[in-house]
Amino acid sequence: MFTGLCAFPLTPLVGEIVDEAAFARLVSRCADAGVDSIGVLGSTGIYTYLLREERRKVVEAAVEAAQGIPVVAGVGAMRTRDVLACVEDAQAAGASGLLLAPVSYQRLTEEEVYRLYCEVSSASDLPVAVYDNPATTGFTFTDELHGRIAELPGIASIKFPPPAPGQAAARIARLRAVVPGGVTLGISGDWAAAEAMLAGCDVWYSVIAGLFPQTAKVIVDSAVADPSLHASAALEPVWALFRTYGSLRVTATMAEVLGLVEVPCLPRPLQSLDAGGRSKVEEALRLSGLGS
Repeated sequence: MFTGLCAFPLTPLVGEIVDEAAFARLVSRCADAGVDSIGVLGSTGIYTYLLREERRKVVEAAVEAAQGIPVVAGVGAMRTRDVLACVEDAQAAGASGLLLAPVSYQRLTEEEVYRLYCEVSSASDLPVAVYDNPATTGFTFTDELHGRIAELPGIASIKFPPPAPGQAAARIARLRAVVPGGVTLGISGDWAAAEAMLAGCDVWYSVIAGLFPQTAKVIVDSAVADPSLHASAALEPVWALFRTYGSLRVTATMAEVLGLVEVPCLPRPLQSLDAGGRSKVEEALRLSGLGS
């Protein structure tokens, strides 16, 4: 399950509630394209802005629309109690795997993060992907901590942030040296995916695949040769916006521009891009060939 292409669709809102119909359509697009798995309630899935009941419904809707493709559900929350409740709900809703980021307002220690993963790995039989996202959580995993966590039962993958250009192979080598062979390595940060997959990454945890799964599949399916880099380079106008504005706001704006979701689709106080940013998104879609 934690190999190939994992597509992360947006969780759109209409008013103050989850737009389940629009969400199901986004999931169906991913399933129709034949992605390897579908990740819900990640950062693009706005999990930290949703109540427990809303998150449970999102997982249920995803499983129903996924056409048998494995669904990986984000279960991060501020308190371990709430994480474990989300684990229980995800399992009951039919998720095939879990994605866990160490979410906190107070900066966490390494031991606190380790204990969090201990409790989650003991609470469920579902495989767990470690979500290493320091830009959002404020917590930076050391390689030593990754190694400790990866030894826990049920830890199946590490979703790590994009390394500097040209450093993917070295980053992967350092992680391979500390984690068991059965734990897969997955790249986050879409602009770095082609390089990372060519360097030996097992899975691309992809934001762009949540809207354009077939385009992302071209990059993954050709990741044994240079065509992957060319396919990724063609999306540089989008990658540039991701780096500038963050993938969530850009993705939400793209979905709005394409008429896939209602406007606005993000939970307040979050907003999609303003008129100037929206024009840049429209131009990036045109230049990348994604606007049709």
